[in-house]
Amino acid sequence: MNKYTLIAPLLALAMTPTFAHAYEAGDIIVRAGAITVDPNEDSSGVKSPLGNLGGSATVESDTQLGLNFAYMMTDHLGIELLAATPFTHDVGVHGLQGGLAGLNGGLGDVKQLPPTLSLVYYPLDKNYAFQPYVGVGINYTAFYDANTSSSAEAKGFSNLDLSDSWGAAAQIGADYMIDDHWMINGQVRYIDIDTNAHVDLAGVGKLKLDVDVDPWVYMVGLGYKF
Repeated sequence: MNKYTLIAPLLALAMTPTFAHAYEAGDIIVRAGAITVDPNEDSSGVKSPLGNLGGSATVESDTQLGLNFAYMMTDHLGIELLAATPFTHDVGVHGLQGGLAGLNGGLGDVKQLPPTLSLVYYPLDKNYAFQPYVGVGINYTAFYDANTSSSAEAKGFSNLDLSDSWGAAAQIGADYMIDDHWMINGQVRYIDIDTNAHVDLAGVGKLKLDVDVDPWVYMVGLGYKF
């Protein structure tokens, strides 16, 4: 039996009308699950009072509890807020050459919250159990509680700090209605997050990197419709 023999019945089942109605105007939807922020970072070189030192920033991924709150304005159009417990990202610098190579490595970590407000469109009739959707919106990412690591401090670094960010966001996702209230959810987002990272280096002064974090955000979980 090949994979197409297995996939075709599953797709047919998902697209078959059921007695579990999806969304109507006025519905409130709450979703919860595991959410991963996976940075697709790109940055300027390390800027210093001595000039551009080269190198670039690194930002590691993190997984937390994700929450969605949605309100259906019509049967097909809703407004949605993405929230989560705070993410913690390890940040660092790499690519420094020559006498600066010893400065490569982790600088510390920073917490962030990325609330995102989106307009979401569900194209299918409410009688279908499978409900794909697309959305666009705006994100505000607050960076806080930045800590310089002990290993970075031993190299002369201190006072790590990242600025907050406003940016656009886009998403695709799908719900599968288990019954009239419960659903399984999966979603993928791309969020435009740009920040300025600052850290002091003994004997040199304040270093700065312009960082495009621009993460892919993945979430799987369960939802409930009120």
